[in-house]
Amino acid sequence: MNRSKIGVFDSGLGGLSVLKELVAALPSEQFIYVSDAGHCPYGGKRASEITDRAEAITDFLLAQGARLIVVACNTATIAAIESLRASYAVSFVGMEPAVKPAAALTKSGVVGVLATGAALAGEKLHKLIERHAVGVRVLTQPCPGLVERVEAGAVDTDETRTLVRRYVSPLLKEGADVLVLGCTHYPFLRAVIQEQVGAEVALLDTGAAVARRTAAVWAAEQPSAALPGVGSLQLFTSGDVKNVSEVASQLWGSPLTVERLR
Repeated sequence: MNRSKIGVFDSGLGGLSVLKELVAALPSEQFIYVSDAGHCPYGGKRASEITDRAEAITDFLLAQGARLIVVACNTATIAAIESLRASYAVSFVGMEPAVKPAAALTKSGVVGVLATGAALAGEKLHKLIERHAVGVRVLTQPCPGLVERVEAGAVDTDETRTLVRRYVSPLLKEGADVLVLGCTHYPFLRAVIQEQVGAEVALLDTGAAVARRTAAVWAAEQPSAALPGVGSLQLFTSGDVKNVSEVASQLWGSPLTVERLR
């Protein structure tokens, strides 16, 4: 029996943080990951541009046999997922900043959200705050440059620490004791961020929650999901294959082969 595949995409390599959780939750499944590094970052692009890229990547993933697609990018989820759901007859799982668990966890009553400017400007985030953070002060902090640091593999550098310090300091001064990592690139900076904020500040992302949601949808829609099988992973990029391969392997923790997006 030919097994259906799960497609995953991001503006670049940040979605690998979600893919790790997906592979852990569904180790027998076949995944196709697209890094749209040739058009990264999405943060400064118009919603229409992001939607065009999301549709082009979706077309590619479907042609490769994907039957469920995870939009492993907060900015693309905000800009494009509703359009994707209206245009394609497959299920999409998107990202949602961890505002609800952060609001439940805070003891100071102040939560910070680190994200791209586009993600912070989206209506989705503001609705989440209105719905799940009643009585909690939610501070938002755009973080230009952090996506690019991860894409370059420059995770543990003085320059990255300087940027992180610049972005978290205002939140700490206002009393935030929980920070939401509202971009899939940021979990790769978790150690650097934790170093800057201290052990008493909690860092939350939604990779594991997205993986659980994906597993539930997959089990409901694909009878083959219950069958034993050998998991596999294919990676494609619209960027420089050699560079993306090197950084992807660094972030993943083991060698990965990346092909040119056709």
